[in-house]
Amino acid sequence: MTTRINRTEKLDLRLTADAKHTLAAAAQAERRSLSEFVLESALNRAEETLADRRVFQLPPEEWEAFIFALDAPPRDLPRLRELLNEPSVFSGDKRT
Repeated sequence: MTTRINRTEKLDLRLTADAKHTLAAAAQAERRSLSEFVLESALNRAEETLADRRVFQLPPEEWEAFIFALDAPPRDLPRLRELLNEPSVFSGDKRT
């Protein structure tokens, strides 16, 4: 048995015909209504966006350790420094 959720809020949006066609094709591919597909996709993206903005709490001693770690100077990691100084495969830079 499926529980039906009463949706009382409405969201209107304007989009191009191409955008609507793309969304409708994706919804059809997943055998969902356009509204279901758009709502689920938007909610998933919203959760991703908010994931790193959630409040977290620590006991006082762990909070102090956390703050200490944030305030500590960066450690010298020679291998990482060397890697970051190598030319990028995308830059075309031929440093040696």
